[in-house]
Amino acid sequence: MDLNTIFFIGPQGSGKGTQAKILAQKINYFIPNSENPSDFNFAKLAEDKNRKGLYWEMGEILRQVAKENSDLGQRVKKLIDAGVLLNDEQLYEVIDSRLLQIPPHLGVIFDGVPRRVAQAQHLLDFLKGQGRTNFTTLFVNVPHDDSIKRLLLRSHKEGRADDTKEGIELRLKQYYKDTTPVLDLLRKESQFFEINGQPSIEKVTKEIDRVLEIDPGSESGMTH
Repeated sequence: MDLNTIFFIGPQGSGKGTQAKILAQKINYFIPNSENPSDFNFAKLAEDKNRKGLYWEMGEILRQVAKENSDLGQRVKKLIDAGVLLNDEQLYEVIDSRLLQIPPHLGVIFDGVPRRVAQAQHLLDFLKGQGRTNFTTLFVNVPHDDSIKRLLLRSHKEGRADDTKEGIELRLKQYYKDTTPVLDLLRKESQFFEINGQPSIEKVTKEIDRVLEIDPGSESGMTH
């Protein structure tokens, strides 16, 4: 299967971020290190002939942009410091500025975006404008109760104050309201695979390998 642009979608607690990173490592996509700001200069990727693409985690990219001494960086920092979510237009500015640094022959795994239909349409239009035509969506799905149980367990282990049962319910409600309609668009615009996120990490990884026709025994994880 020709993999170029991959969207990981799923409710909080589905394990999509874990699976996105596993896939990125397997197919030799670059995973930026949050401790190394130079990793987020994506223009350098074109110079690395060994890398096939990039893992894009939206939250981390926003945090890195906020550290930049630029007009955009200062505006993003103010919003993050105030605990305010970027509106779509502000998010597009960040997305577009970063995507322009990535040559279209390099793949991208998106984790954390798109979350709304307007974001999905903007992202698809921009990527198509770059000449990208191969889109794949991996919808890692788990039942509502499983999301809550997993997030409460994570809260207990990591001491995350935002992962109260009430807070989790609010975030999931927002997810179902905003992100679920994105799935209808991506079903039309991409190769779409729904993955059961309930089994173990290893079993979910094997299922993703299967649907993407990835040979787990090969060193590079190249598809058939």
